This record gives sequence, structure tokens and C-alpha cells, in this order.
Amino acid sequence: MDYFNALEPLLRAYWYIAIPVSLIFIIQTILTFIGVDSADGIDADFDGNLDHADAPFQLFSFRNLINFLLGLSWSGISFYSLIGSKPLLIIISVLIGIGFIFLFFLIMKQIQKLAEDNTFKIESVLKRNATVYLRIPANKAGTGKIQISINGSFREIDAITNGESIESSSTVTIVSIETQNIVLVEKI
Repeated sequence: MDYFNALEPLLRAYWYIAIPVSLIFIIQTILTFIGVDSADGIDADFDGNLDHADAPFQLFSFRNLINFLLGLSWSGISFYSLIGSKPLLIIISVLIGIGFIFLFFLIMKQIQKLAEDNTFKIESVLKRNATVYLRIPANKAGTGKIQISINGSFREIDAITNGESIESSSTVTIVSIETQNIVLVEKI
């Protein structure tokens, strides 16, 4: 502790910020890599849905505070002996801290581009071929089931037909969507 007490006040302040912030950053990084939720644990008093495609991250979050303080403190320590003017050093440190937030924003934006949307949308089956799983009765007299492969996974969908009944293992084409869960098919 005598080493820190012998430092100039501004440099000592940078060190007092850098050490705990670096430890928190390391803990956050480890928790992120092992898959622990990175939520801030802060509940707002208002109902605001900020989790949409246009908002990849929240500007005022604990993680961004840590990123800002990390950039501010370590740049202040690094440039302390190089920049003689203390106000200029503080301004440069603040700008680098803001740059850390911006860099984090860019990294998160690139990571989000890697995300794959595998949600099933019934519209994606139109005009595609499928296999009858359970016999489909003639003239919309009842429903049968078809199997279709969408995005590498098999789906079972209720199906009807306008024509003759279609037996199991037959190949059909999906013509239209009748309701949310039922498609109209024709035998190939």
C-alpha cells in the first residue's frame, strides 16, 4: 500500500479504478464464456421493450460502465508519463473509455449477425414437397398429417386435400395455408 500512497493523486485514482474494474471484467468474461446470463439484475419502474433488432445493447448498463471505466483507467495509467497536461490526459482517457463502449457495441453487432433464426414459420412450407404421415381423407372430410423438412428439422403438420384421399408415404405439394395449423396439399 505504501507504493500506491506514494503515487500522485491522479495516477493513484486511475489505479484505484483499474484494479477492481479489471477484476469485475475478468469475472464477467468468465461468466459469459460459461454461459451465465449477463443481465444486469436491475428492474426498471417502467415498461419499455428494448429487446428488439434496433437495440443490440443497452447504453446504460453495468457492463458498459465496466467497459468505460476499464478504458478510462488503463489509458490514464498508460499515458500518465507520456502526457504532461493532466486535463488533456483526463480528456483522452474519457474518449478512450467511450471508445471502449463503441468497440463493445461493434463486437456485439457482429456477434448478432452470426445468430441464426430457426423459428418455424408456416409460410415457409408453401410450394414445397412433403410426405404423407397419416392418411388424408378426400374432399376436406378430415385432416391427416404430413412430414416436411424445414431448416434441417422434420415437422409434422395437419393437412387436408380437395381431391381424392391420399395414402401414407405419398409425396404431396403444399398448395396453400388454410388456417394457422392446417395446410392444403395436392398429390404429385
